[in-house]
Amino acid sequence: MEPGAWRRALLRANTLLALALAAVLALMVNYLAYRHYARADWSRSGSNTLSEKTRGLLDGLTGAVEVVVFLQPGQEVFEDAVHLLDEYEAASPLIHVERVDPDRDLARTEELMRRYEVTEANVIVFDGGGRRKYVRMAELADYDYEPVQMGEAPRRVSFKGEQAFSSALYSITQASQPVVYFLQGHGERDIESFERGAGYSAIAELVRRDHAEVKPLVLGRTPAVPDDASAVVVAGPQKAFSAAELDVLGDYLERQGRLLLLLDAATATGLESLCEKWGLRLVNDVVLDATRTLTGRELFITEYEPHPVTAKLNGLSTVLYLPRSVEPIEGEEGGGDPADRPAAAPLASCSESGWAETDSLQSPMRYDPERDRPGPVPVAAAVEKGPVPGIDVQIRPTRLVVIGDSDFAANGVMTGANEDLFLSALNWLLERDELLGIAAKPVEDNRLLMTQRQLRGLFWAVVGVIPALPALLGVLVWWRRRT
Repeated sequence: MEPGAWRRALLRANTLLALALAAVLALMVNYLAYRHYARADWSRSGSNTLSEKTRGLLDGLTGAVEVVVFLQPGQEVFEDAVHLLDEYEAASPLIHVERVDPDRDLARTEELMRRYEVTEANVIVFDGGGRRKYVRMAELADYDYEPVQMGEAPRRVSFKGEQAFSSALYSITQASQPVVYFLQGHGERDIESFERGAGYSAIAELVRRDHAEVKPLVLGRTPAVPDDASAVVVAGPQKAFSAAELDVLGDYLERQGRLLLLLDAATATGLESLCEKWGLRLVNDVVLDATRTLTGRELFITEYEPHPVTAKLNGLSTVLYLPRSVEPIEGEEGGGDPADRPAAAPLASCSESGWAETDSLQSPMRYDPERDRPGPVPVAAAVEKGPVPGIDVQIRPTRLVVIGDSDFAANGVMTGANEDLFLSALNWLLERDELLGIAAKPVEDNRLLMTQRQLRGLFWAVVGVIPALPALLGVLVWWRRRT
């Protein structure tokens, strides 16, 4: 073989060896990068950066948590939710996220829906050792509904994914479950009944899904509210309470108890006197509003008073059915220590066009300025009695929520934000707001507006001009070497 041929062969072998070594080096670098990598959030708003509260929560995990995402890719919050869950998975090896597309992977979707008892679409399930928390798509964002008045879609203004996901993790990783007792024995709603419009089996199941234990309670069988009671619910009693039973509930409140009363109109139970002692007046009336109804029997509520119970209800509609008024008593009676006085605040009211009708037998009911009270009339209120505001002391406050209707949470009747109102009131009573300090991330509109001509120019620049430049450079180099 000629010397020139040997030299060319050695050059080719050297080139092939160099390419092989470069490929091996690239594989090694990629392997090391896969095993040892660093993540950084370069977004201007820091939308993908987990808060210190969330990182502390993830560092304290002791068991694996399975997260199953039942979201359709076309949903507005899909990308934000998926990217945020990727950050949770990267921050803790105990978080495992699985995404299923209900429209494409039907078999896997049905299997997981049966396993996790999912009955609705667009939900994210957090499962930690059999304890589950369900986060719905509506909980992930805040919307501005003003564009709806102009016939446009609501505009998303903030993303609350971290708040919802971290709260779900906190809920399922707690060592003990709160116990919620539903009072029985006075015609209250039955938590074991599946009867439409009457039973409370659906709302009881939602409470269980919210990582709480549900039990019935009959005061005649026990002289006091059990010590393990985290909250007591009295839903729609139809019979009057005895003096002894009222004393039991009053003593429970005095011992920093938590009570949720759902009291229907035209029903005297004796709880009116208990409520008045705690700063709420219940009158035998019916609250109506001709501008907030379809059939005259329901009251649509779309605006709420500022309170932790209603913080997540803004923009949502709650439907109450012929509710009674629940009005905070104005003034502070008795003076004395402010910590000894209950602080009552309204949660929801009818509009200025509504009124409190005192003659429920009147048909049709109409406003009488001499007998009826003009709107706005409160139909739900919350009471808290505890430490003086501004003084940081570890004292468990007494809390009471009264809603002038029990139909709104019955089976088959829960529409709009009805279940949200019930669960928000219950969670406030249970003090399940530990992680609510995680701020929502504002949504930035960074759209690039271009005309059709500009889009065509951009297309040909990316597809034609840019790839052609290195090709042209290669041709020039080849031609120079050849000549």
